[in-house]
Formats: sequence, structure tokens, C-alpha cells
Amino acid sequence: MAFFRSIQLSETHPVVPGDGVYLRAPQMSDFPTWSTLREKSRDFLVPWEPTWPEDDLTRSSFRRRLRRYAEDMRCDQAYAFLLFRRDDNALLGGITLTNVRRGVAQAASMGYWVGAPFASQGYMTRGVSALVPFAFDVLRLHRVEAACIPSNQPSIRLLERTGFQREGYAREYLCINGMWQDHLLYAQVRGD
Repeated sequence: MAFFRSIQLSETHPVVPGDGVYLRAPQMSDFPTWSTLREKSRDFLVPWEPTWPEDDLTRSSFRRRLRRYAEDMRCDQAYAFLLFRRDDNALLGGITLTNVRRGVAQAASMGYWVGAPFASQGYMTRGVSALVPFAFDVLRLHRVEAACIPSNQPSIRLLERTGFQREGYAREYLCINGMWQDHLLYAQVRGD
């Protein structure tokens, strides 16, 4: 039955167009810009992310990350994208669809980050707005989920602005910045 079959993308590195932005799978050539943006944004990102490994910003760690991303995509388990501004191809951040569940669920979890110099400028809103139709129309998912720490007001506004609906509250849901943190649970289903 097609309902239970995994999706096969025809491109190794799909490009997802958006309003003034685009999403593309990370490539090794992105490493210098990615590592610079992540380092410049470290203090901004650390409160909202899992603890960074000591070697997180090294070339070898990035190479391992790309191998994992490629394997996850090949197995239809996760899809990682970098977010770029269309005008000048500036790297702005990243968005992932992880924990892809097929069968009766047809769902995935969305995570995202934006570099500090590009925060609060609408870029991530445009990136998420591009990713959701890709998730529904190309990956044929029925549901995209997201979670955020209750004190992360910019993330709450982003999710609500892009059509996600609050569905609940999960105690000690994810280990963020070395601590188990409560999260607000959001989702968008096909047709919302």
C-alpha cells in the first residue's frame, strides 16, 4: 500500500523555494560559513539547544554530521536543511524534520535555529512557511510537530504565525543546554 511506503526523493540535495529564501541540504562547502555563523551565534543559541559537543564546530564533526544527514534522508528518517537568503545566498540558519514516522502516523518533528545577526527579521518565518508545504506535498506527511521552551517567546510567535496550533505541555520533554526542560507542544496538520 502506498500509504505505508517511504518517499523517495529524485534529488540528492533538494532545494525548497520560499519567499525571498530557500532551503537546501547542507554540503561540505557550507562548512566555513556554517561554523562562523554558529560560533558568532553561540551565546544566542545555547539557551535553546542541546549541549554542544566540544568538537561541534570542527570540520571533522561537520563531515560526520553530513554523513548522518545523508543516511537519515536515504532511510526517510529525517531531512536537514540550511536556510539561505535568495538575494545573496547568505546562510541564515537551519531547519530539520526529524523522527519521521510512516505507517498510520505520517508525521515528523520540526526543529530550527537562526543565526543571531538574522534573528527577528522574518527569515525563519519564511523558512518554516516553505518547509511545511514540502513536508505535506513532497514527503506526503500528514502532521508536522514542533516544541519550544515556554519562555522562548520568539519561537512561540513564529510557530503561531506559521499556522501551528498549541496542543499541550510536556514536562521535562527535551534536554536543552544540559537540563531537562518543559516544552509547549505545537502541530500543524495537512489542511490547517
